[in-house]
Amino acid sequence: MKATSVSSAAMSNALRYSQMRMQSDLVKAQKEATTGTVADVGLALGGRTAQAVTFSRDLDRLNVIIDSNALVAARLSSTQNSLGQMTSVAQSLLSSLTSAASGDSSASITQSAGKTAVQQLTSILNTSVNGEYLFAGTNTDVKPIDDFTAAGSPAKAAFDASFVAYFGFTQNDPAAANITATQMNSFITANVEPQFLGSGWQGTWSNATDQQIASRIALNDTTQTSVSANEDGVRKLAMAAAMVTGLLSSNISQAAKNSVVTRSVALVGEALGGLGQLQSQTGLVQKRVSDASDRMKTQVDLFERHILDLEGVDPAEAATRVADLTTHIETSFALTARLQQLSLLNYLT
Repeated sequence: MKATSVSSAAMSNALRYSQMRMQSDLVKAQKEATTGTVADVGLALGGRTAQAVTFSRDLDRLNVIIDSNALVAARLSSTQNSLGQMTSVAQSLLSSLTSAASGDSSASITQSAGKTAVQQLTSILNTSVNGEYLFAGTNTDVKPIDDFTAAGSPAKAAFDASFVAYFGFTQNDPAAANITATQMNSFITANVEPQFLGSGWQGTWSNATDQQIASRIALNDTTQTSVSANEDGVRKLAMAAAMVTGLLSSNISQAAKNSVVTRSVALVGEALGGLGQLQSQTGLVQKRVSDASDRMKTQVDLFERHILDLEGVDPAEAATRVADLTTHIETSFALTARLQQLSLLNYLT
């Protein structure tokens, strides 16, 4: 019979290697217990790994669009609120103009209401959310509207210049008292309308683009998710407010002022219709975005279930494995410590 010697060093090294292996297994087991999925997808799934990767990629794409839709929904909600505020401004101005048309208020009071409307409209159109201007079209980093009432306003300068070019004198010239209603109507049609409803609007009044922001709200669906300051309803409201501000406080005749009020009433009425249409369109887009997000959330749930079926682990089993490995490692450390205390000298003594 042959005797085989076993050294304490060999036993200690064997335990150390076993500890390293168990510690590596413990890291994987802890990851599985924490995440609820296998630590190494490729090792666990083999040929089905490609399927899991595809599901994960599609899941990530859906989650990105859902997050993007949340930002789009916030922008649309702010836009809807701003459109509502513009509608209130238009209604207030219309009320003042109606009183002026019936002779119940003075020209100065109506002019003050027009100036207030211009300032409020400018403030609303220059609203920004998350650093982006709502009504700037695709120029989201550029303030869309210049203040008509500010000193040195190019829009006010262009308005005054068009008056001088048409009549040959300024609004405050004594000769303005001789302007007839027909002349004022002709001036509004020939000179004022092109500044607001024609090519003069952009560059003088507006820095916004006609092109609106297009957002992908689903994997196969995109839609326009902004409103431009260049919409007709906005232009008409700005035109009415500017005419009231720039003309009713001047020396023009009462007949000319009445003509301004009459045209402004018609413009504000049309503006209210246009703003109502914009609110309706924005509401429809809000509904589309909400429905798209709900559909994608359902798809996300399905993908997550498929991924869990492929990669999921039993939480109880994973926790048990962590506990077992922890116990084995602690036992191994204890044995190693005992082996290190073994010495022939200690035995001899």
